[in-house]
Amino acid sequence: MSIGFFVTLGTAIALLLYGIVLYNGLVNLKHSVGKSWSNIDVLLKQRHDELPKLVEVCQQYMNFEKDTLARVTAARSAVFAASARADVAQVGAAEATLQRGLGSLFALAENYPDLKANETFRHLRGRISELENALADRRELYNDTVNLNNIRVEQFPDLILARLLSFGPQPLLEFGLEETRDVDLRTLFH
Repeated sequence: MSIGFFVTLGTAIALLLYGIVLYNGLVNLKHSVGKSWSNIDVLLKQRHDELPKLVEVCQQYMNFEKDTLARVTAARSAVFAASARADVAQVGAAEATLQRGLGSLFALAENYPDLKANETFRHLRGRISELENALADRRELYNDTVNLNNIRVEQFPDLILARLLSFGPQPLLEFGLEETRDVDLRTLFH
Protein backbone atom coordinates (compact mmCIF):
# COMPACT_ATOMS: atom_id res chain seq x y z
CA MET A 1 0.00 0.00 0.00
CA SER A 2 1.22 3.41 -0.93
CA ILE A 3 1.44 6.61 1.02
CA GLY A 4 -1.21 8.14 -1.27
CA PHE A 5 -3.71 5.50 -0.12
CA PHE A 6 -3.11 6.33 3.55
CA VAL A 7 -3.33 10.08 2.86
CA THR A 8 -6.63 9.56 1.02
CA LEU A 9 -7.94 7.28 3.76
CA GLY A 10 -6.85 9.75 6.47
CA THR A 11 -8.50 12.64 4.62
CA ALA A 12 -11.72 10.65 4.20
CA ILE A 13 -11.79 9.75 7.89
CA ALA A 14 -11.06 13.38 8.89
CA LEU A 15 -13.89 14.63 6.64
CA LEU A 16 -16.26 12.01 8.05
CA LEU A 17 -15.39 12.98 11.63
CA TYR A 18 -15.77 16.67 10.76
CA GLY A 19 -19.18 15.95 9.21
CA ILE A 20 -20.25 14.08 12.35
CA VAL A 21 -19.19 16.99 14.56
CA LEU A 22 -21.11 19.45 12.35
CA TYR A 23 -24.19 17.22 12.33
CA ASN A 24 -24.15 16.78 16.11
CA GLY A 25 -23.82 20.54 16.58
CA LEU A 26 -26.82 21.18 14.33
CA VAL A 27 -28.88 18.54 16.14
CA ASN A 28 -27.90 20.08 19.48
CA LEU A 29 -29.04 23.53 18.34
CA LYS A 30 -32.29 22.16 16.92
CA HIS A 31 -33.13 20.55 20.24
CA SER A 32 -32.04 23.65 22.17
CA VAL A 33 -34.53 25.71 20.16
CA GLY A 34 -37.24 23.15 20.97
CA LYS A 35 -36.33 23.15 24.65
CA SER A 36 -36.34 26.95 24.77
CA TRP A 37 -39.79 27.00 23.17
CA SER A 38 -41.03 24.39 25.67
CA ASN A 39 -39.85 26.60 28.53
CA ILE A 40 -41.87 29.49 27.12
CA ASP A 41 -44.87 27.23 26.60
CA VAL A 42 -44.81 26.15 30.27
CA LEU A 43 -44.98 29.77 31.40
CA LEU A 44 -47.70 30.59 28.89
CA LYS A 45 -49.79 27.73 30.26
CA GLN A 46 -49.23 28.87 33.84
CA ARG A 47 -50.32 32.38 32.95
CA HIS A 48 -53.20 30.95 30.93
CA ASP A 49 -54.42 29.28 34.14
CA GLU A 50 -54.06 32.45 36.25
CA LEU A 51 -55.81 34.92 33.95
CA PRO A 52 -59.38 33.60 34.36
CA LYS A 53 -59.00 33.93 38.13
CA LEU A 54 -57.85 37.53 37.72
CA VAL A 55 -60.70 38.36 35.34
CA GLU A 56 -63.21 36.79 37.75
CA VAL A 57 -61.95 38.82 40.70
CA CYS A 58 -62.00 41.98 38.59
CA GLN A 59 -65.53 41.33 37.35
CA GLN A 60 -66.79 41.52 40.90
CA TYR A 61 -65.58 45.11 41.17
CA MET A 62 -65.34 46.47 37.65
CA ASN A 63 -68.93 46.40 36.41
CA PHE A 64 -68.33 49.13 33.84
CA GLU A 65 -65.10 47.78 32.37
CA LYS A 66 -66.43 44.74 30.55
CA ASP A 67 -64.66 45.69 27.28
CA THR A 68 -61.25 45.53 28.93
CA LEU A 69 -62.03 42.21 30.57
CA ALA A 70 -63.32 40.81 27.26
CA ARG A 71 -60.13 41.94 25.44
CA VAL A 72 -57.95 40.22 28.04
CA THR A 73 -60.00 37.03 27.76
CA ALA A 74 -59.91 37.06 23.95
CA ALA A 75 -56.16 37.73 23.90
CA ARG A 76 -55.61 34.91 26.39
CA SER A 77 -57.44 32.54 24.06
CA ALA A 78 -55.41 33.74 21.06
CA VAL A 79 -52.11 33.15 22.89
CA PHE A 80 -53.20 29.69 23.96
CA ALA A 81 -54.32 28.73 20.45
CA ALA A 82 -51.12 30.02 18.82
CA SER A 83 -49.00 28.31 21.45
CA ALA A 84 -50.80 25.01 20.90
CA ARG A 85 -49.95 25.29 17.18
CA ALA A 86 -46.35 26.32 18.04
CA ASP A 87 -46.90 29.32 15.74
CA VAL A 88 -44.17 31.62 17.03
CA ALA A 89 -45.22 34.62 14.93
CA GLN A 90 -48.85 34.41 16.11
CA VAL A 91 -47.75 33.92 19.73
CA GLY A 92 -45.76 37.15 19.44
CA ALA A 93 -48.73 39.08 18.06
CA ALA A 94 -51.20 37.59 20.56
CA GLU A 95 -48.77 38.18 23.44
CA ALA A 96 -48.49 41.82 22.51
CA THR A 97 -52.28 42.17 22.53
CA LEU A 98 -52.50 40.38 25.87
CA GLN A 99 -49.80 42.57 27.40
CA ARG A 100 -51.65 45.71 26.29
CA GLY A 101 -54.88 44.31 27.73
CA LEU A 102 -53.24 43.47 31.04
CA GLY A 103 -51.66 46.93 31.17
CA SER A 104 -55.09 48.46 30.63
CA LEU A 105 -56.65 46.19 33.23
CA PHE A 106 -54.05 47.00 35.86
CA ALA A 107 -54.30 50.71 35.08
CA LEU A 108 -58.09 50.62 35.39
CA ALA A 109 -57.81 48.73 38.67
CA GLU A 110 -56.29 51.89 40.14
CA ASN A 111 -59.81 53.41 40.01
CA TYR A 112 -61.19 50.67 42.26
CA PRO A 113 -59.75 50.95 45.79
CA ASP A 114 -61.68 47.91 47.00
CA LEU A 115 -60.24 45.83 44.18
CA LYS A 116 -56.69 47.07 44.82
CA ALA A 117 -57.13 46.11 48.49
CA ASN A 118 -58.43 42.62 47.66
CA GLU A 119 -55.84 40.04 48.72
CA THR A 120 -56.68 37.66 45.87
CA PHE A 121 -56.29 40.45 43.30
CA ARG A 122 -52.95 41.51 44.76
CA HIS A 123 -51.72 37.91 44.79
CA LEU A 124 -52.85 37.28 41.19
CA ARG A 125 -51.40 40.57 39.99
CA GLY A 126 -48.07 39.70 41.60
CA ARG A 127 -48.14 36.17 40.19
CA ILE A 128 -48.92 37.39 36.67
CA SER A 129 -46.19 40.04 36.93
CA GLU A 130 -43.72 37.31 37.95
CA LEU A 131 -44.81 35.20 34.99
CA GLU A 132 -44.44 38.21 32.65
CA ASN A 133 -40.88 38.75 33.86
CA ALA A 134 -40.06 35.05 33.50
CA LEU A 135 -41.55 35.07 29.98
CA ALA A 136 -39.37 38.02 29.04
CA ASP A 137 -36.28 36.15 30.27
CA ARG A 138 -37.25 32.94 28.48
CA ARG A 139 -38.10 34.85 25.31
CA GLU A 140 -34.60 36.34 25.36
CA LEU A 141 -33.06 32.89 25.83
CA TYR A 142 -35.24 31.46 23.04
CA ASN A 143 -34.25 34.24 20.65
CA ASP A 144 -30.55 33.77 21.52
CA THR A 145 -30.83 30.06 20.81
CA VAL A 146 -32.72 30.66 17.55
CA ASN A 147 -30.11 33.21 16.53
CA LEU A 148 -27.30 30.69 17.10
CA ASN A 149 -29.23 28.10 15.10
CA ASN A 150 -29.90 30.51 12.25
CA ILE A 151 -26.25 31.55 12.08
CA ARG A 152 -25.08 27.94 11.99
CA VAL A 153 -27.45 26.88 9.21
CA GLU A 154 -26.31 29.83 7.09
CA GLN A 155 -22.55 29.61 7.79
CA PHE A 156 -20.17 27.79 5.51
CA PRO A 157 -19.48 24.82 5.74
CA ASP A 158 -22.42 24.09 8.09
CA LEU A 159 -24.93 25.27 5.50
CA ILE A 160 -23.97 22.40 3.17
CA LEU A 161 -24.84 19.77 5.73
CA ALA A 162 -27.82 21.79 7.00
CA ARG A 163 -29.34 21.95 3.53
CA LEU A 164 -28.63 18.30 2.78
CA LEU A 165 -30.32 17.20 6.02
CA SER A 166 -33.14 19.81 6.05
CA PHE A 167 -31.96 21.83 9.04
CA GLY A 168 -33.43 25.27 8.56
CA PRO A 169 -33.77 28.65 10.20
CA GLN A 170 -36.27 29.11 13.01
CA PRO A 171 -38.48 32.17 13.63
CA LEU A 172 -37.66 34.63 16.39
CA LEU A 173 -40.33 35.47 18.95
CA GLU A 174 -40.74 39.17 18.22
CA PHE A 175 -43.07 41.94 19.26
CA GLY A 176 -43.57 44.94 16.99
CA LEU A 177 -42.86 48.49 18.11
CA GLU A 178 -46.51 49.25 18.81
CA GLU A 179 -46.78 46.16 21.00
CA THR A 180 -43.78 47.12 23.14
CA ARG A 181 -44.86 50.71 23.68
CA ASP A 182 -46.00 51.67 27.19
CA VAL A 183 -49.70 51.87 27.90
CA ASP A 184 -50.93 55.45 27.47
CA LEU A 185 -52.87 56.02 30.68
CA ARG A 186 -54.44 59.24 29.40
CA THR A 187 -56.32 57.37 26.68
CA LEU A 188 -57.61 54.79 29.14
CA PHE A 189 -59.50 57.33 31.22
CA HIS A 190 -60.99 59.52 28.52
